Amino acid sequence: MGKIRVGFGFDVHQLKVGHPFILGGVDLDHRSGAFGHSDADVLLHAICDALLGAANLRDIGYHFSNKDDKWKGISSLLLLKHVITLLSEKGWQIGNIDAMVCLEEPKINPHIPAMKTNIANAAGISEEDISIKATTNEKLGFIGRQEGVVAYAVCLIEKIV
Repeated sequence: MGKIRVGFGFDVHQLKVGHPFILGGVDLDHRSGAFGHSDADVLLHAICDALLGAANLRDIGYHFSNKDDKWKGISSLLLLKHVITLLSEKGWQIGNIDAMVCLEEPKINPHIPAMKTNIANAAGISEEDISIKATTNEKLGFIGRQEGVVAYAVCLIEKIV
């Protein structure tokens, strides 16, 4: 086995009525959606940060500044593909990704297979190497009031020998 590293990612976005709710590259049907510079996909942003951190390549804001119109409205699947390119250039490959989304609504369980397919395709890995889970905040805080959504991710990367 080659050198391995673990990375952790976190992202949070405000929910606003009338905005699309993109999660794992899937457009969810909901009255409100995440608001941000790109498509505000908290799941993919957390995954990108975990991967970048594991490879010691700084963070998502460093690579995709919200001050740069080049990234405005962009699909976070494209951001993930770019992150994969950065990792590959440094000789890293993904071992696995484990992610958790924290929100009250909508329920995402029916959409997890499509999210895993999107992530696997963008990252060039097997769906078997991706875990996506969801939990609520038991109606507590900004998540419980449905004012925001949070995602956490951890990953394992391995140096290609």
